Amino acid sequence: MASITLRPTSESRTSGVGIDWWLIGAAIALTLIGLGTIYSSHYGETTKFFKDQLMNIGVGLVPLSIFAFIHPRVWAKMMPVVYGLNMLALVAVKFMGKTVNGAERWIKIGPIQIQPSEMAKILLVITLAAFYASRQDRIKEFSTFAIGLLHMAVPIIFVFIQPHLGASLLLIAVWIALSLVAGVPPKFLALVVGVVVALAGLVLFVTPVRKAILKPYQEERVLALIHGGTKTADEKKRGVVKGDDYQVQQGFYAIANGGIAGTGFLKGTQKFNVPEQETDFIFTVFSEEFGLLGSVALLGLFALLFYRLWLGMLAATDFYYQMLLAGILTVLAFHFFVNVGMVLKIFPVVGLWCPFLSKGGTAIWLCMSLIGLAVNVRTRERAVLF
Repeated sequence: MASITLRPTSESRTSGVGIDWWLIGAAIALTLIGLGTIYSSHYGETTKFFKDQLMNIGVGLVPLSIFAFIHPRVWAKMMPVVYGLNMLALVAVKFMGKTVNGAERWIKIGPIQIQPSEMAKILLVITLAAFYASRQDRIKEFSTFAIGLLHMAVPIIFVFIQPHLGASLLLIAVWIALSLVAGVPPKFLALVVGVVVALAGLVLFVTPVRKAILKPYQEERVLALIHGGTKTADEKKRGVVKGDDYQVQQGFYAIANGGIAGTGFLKGTQKFNVPEQETDFIFTVFSEEFGLLGSVALLGLFALLFYRLWLGMLAATDFYYQMLLAGILTVLAFHFFVNVGMVLKIFPVVGLWCPFLSKGGTAIWLCMSLIGLAVNVRTRERAVLF
């Protein structure tokens, strides 16, 4: 790949907007809520998950500091290296990966397990933003669209075969969002979106295609969404639930048990029936104990986080910084809406955690890295909007 040359920025002419304390405050509040909810998820049984997450947050201070203090343009100048490291890590999964629940996604380095597919999210944001910034004067050309598409497609192939459907969809969402913000002609993007929608339709409604593309457990998740699970007629008559349908159903019961005001912190009971409630279904734990009112407040806190990122993106006077903030917003918002959608049975269960709330080392490290990078960018941008 050629070296990246970016246009001069407003940094040399003006001071930055300062530290975005609203953004930092929202991220810290969500992290603390996540810790409390993880502690409650197995209250009376074990504190292991809570202690693990505390350690994960401690370790996460390292990547947060790296992305918060290293100048964002360093990553752009190193784009070929960053992209190469991203691909190397994804390929390494096939040779060194650890299989958990039928998916080969993890690499163990000493006592730490990392998911290259999670790292790929922030690395794609950085490299794709740098690519579009380097071709700012050629954004409308078909070659820019084609190379950008290839830039995204190569890592997606390795993520999809792990398999990790959720991460694959997120990488596509990042590419679409950055392409739109960059100004790539919509007619080019419509081609890819049309293919994705057509493929999704085939997977949902054509059994041979579904079996050819999806793993058995992924197919069960799709069927659980469409048909209420892969149950026989007799099982349906008797109200039997199983598989991913069981997890979603128990999550529904937990949310319903919370009512308007919730059962109270540590007082939820239905949460213990939700499989792996500390990870993808952490929202059900919070919703049971704090009810509809607490859930609305939590949604408001996420809305504040997304608003600050969106505001920063609109205020950005530097094209590269605008691309970075658009990518960060897309990653966190996509995770949040799909995770809550999974819990509410709007989307199939695709293994996407809830930002800041779900237990997981690589998950919280990614969130902290994204916030560190966002704050770094905001401090270097010209103050245009409040």
